[in-house]
Amino acid sequence: MDVKELFEQGGPLMWAILAASVVGVAVFIERLWSLQRSKVLPRAFVDRIRGMVAKRKTNEALLLCEENRSSIALILAAGLRTHANGQPREEIKESVEEVGNREVARMGRNVEVVGTVAAVSPLLGLLGTVVGMIQVFKNFVEASKNGAVGPEAFAEGIWQALITTAYGLVVAIPMLVIYKFLQGYNERIVVDMEEDALAMVDMLGHHYRTDAKATEDKNEDRRRAAEDAPT
Repeated sequence: MDVKELFEQGGPLMWAILAASVVGVAVFIERLWSLQRSKVLPRAFVDRIRGMVAKRKTNEALLLCEENRSSIALILAAGLRTHANGQPREEIKESVEEVGNREVARMGRNVEVVGTVAAVSPLLGLLGTVVGMIQVFKNFVEASKNGAVGPEAFAEGIWQALITTAYGLVVAIPMLVIYKFLQGYNERIVVDMEEDALAMVDMLGHHYRTDAKATEDKNEDRRRAAEDAPT
C-alpha cells in the first residue's frame, strides 16, 4: 500500500493534519526569509554607524539609519534622535528599549504558529484513531449479532484507525524540531541586537557627558572672565 492509499484509509482528519503541516512549513520558510541577518542585523552597516558615531558624525549616522529599514537601524535611529535632542544616557536607553521591544515582538511574530502545529498534529492523529476505534467496535458489535465476525476484520479496522496517529507524529516531530530551531535562531539575533544597541547607548552617553562637561567648563571660564574684567 503506497502513501496515497494510506492517506485515503486514514479518513477525513488526515486532511486536517495535512493542512496543519502546510501552514507550519509555510510559516517556517517565511520566518527564515524575514529573519535573515542581512535584513535584521547587517553587520557591515552596524560597524559603519558605530564608526561614524565614534567620530561624532551623529547626524550623518541618523540619516543612514533612517534610510535603512533593518530592525537594528530603527533601534539605533531612535537613540540617535534622542541624543540629537540633547537627552542624557537614561533617556537614550529608554527610547532604544521602546523601539527594541517592538522590533523583538515583530521578529517573534508567527513563530508560535509552528509550535502550535507541532502540538496539535499528534492530537489530531489521536482524535482520528479514537474515532476510528469507535467505528471499529461499532462494526464489531453489529457483525457479532449476525454471527459474521472474525479477527481479520477486527484487526483491519484497528490498523486503519492507527494511521492518523502515525501521520500526526510524522508531522509533529519535524515541526517541533524546526520550532525549537526558530526560537533559538531568533533569540541569538535578539541578543546580538541588544549588545549592539547598548554599545551605541554607551557611546552616545559618553558624548553627552563630554559635551555637558565642555559646556560647563566654557560657562565657568566666561564667568571667571566676567569677574576679572575691569569695571
